[in-house]
Amino acid sequence: MRFGSFGPKPEISVVVPCFNEDAVLPETTRRLIVSLEVIGRPFEIIYVDDGSRDNTARLLTELHGSDPRIRVVRLSRNFGHQVAISAGLEYARGAAVVLIDADLQDPPEVICEMVDLWKQGCDVVYGTRQNREGETAFKTLTAKLFYRFINRLSDVAIPLDSGDFRLLDRKVVDALLSMPECDRFMRGMVSWVGFRQESVAYDRAPRHAGDSKYTLWRMARFAVDGILSFSIAPLRLATAIGVASSALALLGAVTAAGFGLINGQWMAPWGWVVLVVLLLGGAQLLCLGILGEYLGRTYSENKRRPLYFVRETLGFDEPLTPRAESLLAELEPKVRASLHPAD
Repeated sequence: MRFGSFGPKPEISVVVPCFNEDAVLPETTRRLIVSLEVIGRPFEIIYVDDGSRDNTARLLTELHGSDPRIRVVRLSRNFGHQVAISAGLEYARGAAVVLIDADLQDPPEVICEMVDLWKQGCDVVYGTRQNREGETAFKTLTAKLFYRFINRLSDVAIPLDSGDFRLLDRKVVDALLSMPECDRFMRGMVSWVGFRQESVAYDRAPRHAGDSKYTLWRMARFAVDGILSFSIAPLRLATAIGVASSALALLGAVTAAGFGLINGQWMAPWGWVVLVVLLLGGAQLLCLGILGEYLGRTYSENKRRPLYFVRETLGFDEPLTPRAESLLAELEPKVRASLHPAD
């Protein structure tokens, strides 16, 4: 098994993907531990270092040394946020797994509410953002438009104004791990698997420290992944664009012919050529681009490459320390007595 034998098996696993987050990691760890200790169940915190280039790796090593409940998975390079989450899910061993980013925009204190709903029988508890303090109006607007747009295209409804901050029951985690696709859009995948899902509303805070790793290009790429992974509407759109372009070309030809018949001024022959080439050529290039996106993804899936490679792990399959061995020796008679009470 991947997690070590030190301490009780965790009931709650918290997966924290991080990339260049050395400025926030100490405070993130402190708040996570405080929030999880309030719950009073055995837990583990799994940091997935997604190829950080700052002091994240050193800090994670120190944090693991200070608390064995903190475990670390270091990927061989930066594979992306969604793959880092998938790696954390593979290493998590809790009956419930919480996904949360390291930047503290999603408050760890909400995990207690998620666990309460999980105990009541919910299989997925996702956070819904009420306010998004510290984010630009552009980012807030585009996020709202994205979720409403993808829900119009997709056959699976994705909760509005929610991110990756959520709690997953073990059976949901196993279902996600059985899905092998390379272009992973975890929010859509969680909605697709079904099960009983409830939400917890919270106010999103500004970043505790550091800068956001989601640039405009990364956000656009993420949006494209979500749309193409859960909808074939763009393929249908290509057909519609082709029909519309042909109709526009025909309308332009009829209009030019009518104008010539009425006014006696005919469009020059080169004008007709330009009109047809612009309309039909532009439509063809757009349609080819859409088809190319789907073809490229099919190519990537057929290569069947692993999602990621691990450079190093801390806290998994480690031998017991002498102190732990002595504690277990003291507990063993009590455990045996509880299992075999005297008649």
